[in-house]
Amino acid sequence: MTGDERQPHTRGLSTWTTRRWLRVGVAVSLAILALLGTTGAWVLARTESISRNLVDVRSPALTTAIRLESAILNQETGIRGYGLTGTPEFITPYQQGLTEQKTSTAQLTKLLDGDRAGLDDLKTVQDAVARWQERIARPIATAPPGSPSPLATERATEGKAAFDHVRAALNSQQERLRAHRTQARDDLMATMALRNWLFSAIGVLILVLTALVFEGLRRGINRPLDRLGADARTIAGGDFDHPITPTGPADLRRLSGEIDFMRRRLVRALAFSEEARLRLDAQTAELQRSNAELEQFAYVASHDLQEPLRKVSSFTQLLRRRYGGQLDTRADQYIDFAVDGANRMQTLINDLLEFSRVGRLHNAQQSVDLDKVLERTLSALSVGIEEAGATITHDPLPTLVADPTQMGMLWQNLIGNAVKFRRPDEAPNIRITVAREDELWRFTITDNGIGIAPEYADKVFVIFQRLHTKDAYTGSGIGLAMCKKIVEFHGGTITVDPSYRDGARITFTLAPEPTENPGPSTMPEATRSGTEQAR
Repeated sequence: MTGDERQPHTRGLSTWTTRRWLRVGVAVSLAILALLGTTGAWVLARTESISRNLVDVRSPALTTAIRLESAILNQETGIRGYGLTGTPEFITPYQQGLTEQKTSTAQLTKLLDGDRAGLDDLKTVQDAVARWQERIARPIATAPPGSPSPLATERATEGKAAFDHVRAALNSQQERLRAHRTQARDDLMATMALRNWLFSAIGVLILVLTALVFEGLRRGINRPLDRLGADARTIAGGDFDHPITPTGPADLRRLSGEIDFMRRRLVRALAFSEEARLRLDAQTAELQRSNAELEQFAYVASHDLQEPLRKVSSFTQLLRRRYGGQLDTRADQYIDFAVDGANRMQTLINDLLEFSRVGRLHNAQQSVDLDKVLERTLSALSVGIEEAGATITHDPLPTLVADPTQMGMLWQNLIGNAVKFRRPDEAPNIRITVAREDELWRFTITDNGIGIAPEYADKVFVIFQRLHTKDAYTGSGIGLAMCKKIVEFHGGTITVDPSYRDGARITFTLAPEPTENPGPSTMPEATRSGTEQAR
């Protein structure tokens, strides 16, 4: 469509007076507002500078100083308890306090950069703490556990005096930081008062200027805009076939023509979107039907798998009842393993069916002690661990709010992989570590097996992907893909450490509490033929 078609010929207009009023009004308004705007910009910049200093420096510095005091108090409490009792548990607050002290000191040094007095106060605190640690804390901390430290009694008076110096330095530091924060807050309030007054004056001036130019605007702009607005409201009400007649100055005529052109395009787009909506509704219905069929298929498959397992379980139990005690102890043990394995397989099939519904139908979140879950997993994998001669060590594991079945499946897949993918001439050595990282728990499983090449670090988490042939290692290729789904459902991530070359190191995170809208990631199907065994 051409411009002439969108902008019909308009009769002569006497709008020059409106333009003159606009030029004069805009020129005068800009001159006055430029002056007040420059002043306002300065006031805003000043307000922002003071506010940034208060929020980003003064308040965090005081908060960090209080955390530093808390860390030092934890050290003193731990050392005093250890010196009086010799109990090793008291060393933990001391060691945690050292770490927190180092972190808080580094933060304060960064926050107080350029503040000579603040850095001097921090130096005074550090010197006082260093003297107390050198004379009292370190000697007592290195004393053998099990009995009270004679040094704690011997240097009790000296220790109290040294720590009093520490307290005094901390109090002096916090008083100065409070004073600086109070001064910054007062400056901010004064600047904000000036800002409010200035912008109030600008508002009054705008009202006066508006009244002066209103009459000129009304004739040349308001009436055409009212008509254009009425047409737009008619169209917005649903009458998309209502045409817009361009009127008023040239720029408003062009605007009216563009809006009318947009209206015609909108009519065409609505027709197309309605057609697309109908297709989308059909696709949504088809997807819902497909999901229902997949769920029914999962149920039927699990039901059919349980039938042969029930037969295996029944005959192994019959074998145990009929021949139990007639064979040697090892044979009885093997029969028990067979019965227990069949029962666990039945439970696993049911759990897999429930797991396929995670995030859609239910979510069995509860408090889970991961130490107990790991213990049950190691018991379930005991035969393979014993045959491989594997050594498994782990840190104390936390208690989380999670799905216990999924946690068991997670440990079973990760540890089972570490045992299975071992080096032929070396017994597996598996180490599980855990550490708190912000709001998450970070778990690391390190083994001395065959490892994972960096180029496969992402591929191993894709379902049914394989890195080895079936003759080399058994497996379906679902293990790590399932681990990824479980971890992401619980608000975490899982990765392979590509820098570790002495085996495999897998790191994953879990949230202590369930996320607001948890949802497992979609595990894509394998798209390449000829791929090898998954981890």
